[in-house]
Amino acid sequence: MCTWDNLWSATCKAAKGKRGHPPAAAFEHQIADQLVRLQAELRERSYRPGAYHHFTIHEPKRRKISAAPFRDRVVHHALCNLIEPVFDARFHPDSYANRSGKGTHAAVHRLQSLAQRHRYVLRMDVVKHFPSLDHVILLGEISRVVHDPDLLWLVEQILASGRDVLKDEYAMVYFAGDDLFAANRPRGLPIGNLTSQFWSNVYLNPFDWFVQRELGCSAFLRYVDDLALFSDDKEQLHAWKEQIMNCLARLRLTVHEREAQVTQTRHGIPWLGFVVYPTHRLLKRRNAVNFRRRLERNIDLYEADTISFAELDASVQGWINHVRYADTWGLRDHLFYHHPIRLHPEPPRAALPQPIYRRPRRKSKTRLR
Repeated sequence: MCTWDNLWSATCKAAKGKRGHPPAAAFEHQIADQLVRLQAELRERSYRPGAYHHFTIHEPKRRKISAAPFRDRVVHHALCNLIEPVFDARFHPDSYANRSGKGTHAAVHRLQSLAQRHRYVLRMDVVKHFPSLDHVILLGEISRVVHDPDLLWLVEQILASGRDVLKDEYAMVYFAGDDLFAANRPRGLPIGNLTSQFWSNVYLNPFDWFVQRELGCSAFLRYVDDLALFSDDKEQLHAWKEQIMNCLARLRLTVHEREAQVTQTRHGIPWLGFVVYPTHRLLKRRNAVNFRRRLERNIDLYEADTISFAELDASVQGWINHVRYADTWGLRDHLFYHHPIRLHPEPPRAALPQPIYRRPRRKSKTRLR
């Protein structure tokens, strides 16, 4: 954990894409002194995480984001450098969030491939996932794999630093066997920490294997707290729903029960900002509306010389790279080639990238008279 190579690697990862920001620049200004001091604190167990900086985002929904000081982010990367590969080898292959070689678009592709082979799907999601994660259960899962006392001490320090960060986001739920003191159980992981994203997978990994080994469901997919189970038997999915809720209750988690419905895959599955059909994919309307508002706001900032053209274009290209995995040709054509401000030189229409997935054309019906 405290080797120079590990701390240097962690600093490079933490600074990636943030070298122009004051916290990263201040740390790198005296990087040797900073790392030597951090190395000594970790060896002597005198390291204490700093205070979080909080802000709120509203897309796609309201979330409280907690940003740790830069030196703490270096420690998070240094810890994950050591233990993440060990845990990743134990993770379920159909867990797609925050893992190398997985990600959003791989999860969408996997969901569509399962939808093409099954008639029904059960979608569920956890209520207030990050605020609900119980520290005692999480430490138990980590200590099953990590036995080094220094690493476990560091895990406890990071967990304790975020204990009350999302306290206002969590509504107390009492489970079987709880007494009144259950309200004092430490819980919650700050949204924004690298360790929080990783520990979320650690926390739910036993559940992933429960779905396959106990329920016998091999057509299963999870992305953070979004779950999807597939089957050709509608009653089987309803029976699995009750067992899943019982399993999650043992992890002190609940689901949005009203929204956990069994539906036909041919009607489309809302998933990670898309609506996925067996034959094609569409973008959620909310995603398109939010981007159009952001585009108009950024164009106003560009015209006022508040942001550069490169910043404007980077925002556009990032969104295009995301939505090109769906049937969004008409939307992109409308936004970028019928807009009063052209964001880049317009190439010939034949040279424009074609959508990866097309909606099948419907056969015209001839009305008899």
